[in-house]
Amino acid sequence: MEKSKVYFTDFRVHLGEGLPTKLKKLIRKAGIGEIDMDGKFVAIKMHFGELGNIAYLRPNYAKAVADVVKELGGHPFLTDCNTLYPGSRKNALEHLECAWENGFTPLTVGCPVIIADGLKGTDDITVPVEDGEYIKEAKIGRAIMDADVFISLTHFKGHEMTGFGGTIKNIGMGCGSRAGKKDQHCNGTPQIDPDKCKGCRACLRECANNGLSYHEETHKMSINPDNCVGCGRCIGACNFDAIDFANWAASKDLNCRMAEYTKAVVNGRPCFHISLVVDVTPNCDCHSENDAPILPNIGMFASFDPLALDQACADACIKSTPMPNSQLADNMEKADFVDHHDHFTNSTPESEWKSCLEHAAKIGLGNREYELVVLK
Repeated sequence: MEKSKVYFTDFRVHLGEGLPTKLKKLIRKAGIGEIDMDGKFVAIKMHFGELGNIAYLRPNYAKAVADVVKELGGHPFLTDCNTLYPGSRKNALEHLECAWENGFTPLTVGCPVIIADGLKGTDDITVPVEDGEYIKEAKIGRAIMDADVFISLTHFKGHEMTGFGGTIKNIGMGCGSRAGKKDQHCNGTPQIDPDKCKGCRACLRECANNGLSYHEETHKMSINPDNCVGCGRCIGACNFDAIDFANWAASKDLNCRMAEYTKAVVNGRPCFHISLVVDVTPNCDCHSENDAPILPNIGMFASFDPLALDQACADACIKSTPMPNSQLADNMEKADFVDHHDHFTNSTPESEWKSCLEHAAKIGLGNREYELVVLK
């Protein structure tokens, strides 16, 4: 297989030229103009950051991408799906308010912001996974699949479960509806915390399988394990965070499922991928805080191949020098430190990322072999 091309530029700029301008030059050189966007709806998938976290990508980068899409005649919109866990992005209203507070408004980014899986995370579409071993049908936010062209704009950073959060995670996990995130994260059926349940029965209206029971004497809901299919729609319906999953998937299973969800999103339509290795925090932007970066800012990468892009970013990170006064540096100074020759594993030893890229290659998502084209 011919090597995929990955384009790279660092964060150095000339006087009078800002980083958004440099990003525009990078993606044009990487071939984004080869995609026919004239009159097309173009989804730009990114993470708007959890409230309290300030390591997410600045809106300026999103505007740069949206500007190029508009120059090519496309109709861009920024998008993400609601979260499975409690936080400031678990329904569309809170998600939009979070995005606005973090600076993502039509005024600042030059295009609309749309939450792809709707008000409660239940507006999804079932997409077949070609060659899927773990997932046969992915549940993807409807607005993402309605788009004619798909672009991912990723903040590449560490992650407490998957080693790093790169393009595959941004697409696979990020584009899954709440039910889709459950497919990737969890095994089995949900459980209801009776102390949090208000007995409002909102979840009951969303269940299509008689998997929930209401108890008149306690005014509480419970799961009927004989009928529950584990779709997760009840989680999206609950406004009190009373419903959760007890059994979470192991890292390898999670990584493979993310790769298969990514293939469902990108398969059969024009796609382009951008990844910025900046503010490489040890944990996901889903946290309501961010620790100090474990690695220096490296640069901006772009490719048509999401797998090659993740591999290139990971390789660049592993070659870089750890930042002092960081989680990674602290771990390396411990008396019992074991060097894995991998900054992500050294930072979070319980995490694991290689199985994701291995499985992505196995199912034909892309190519781990790449040619790095460096731009100044």
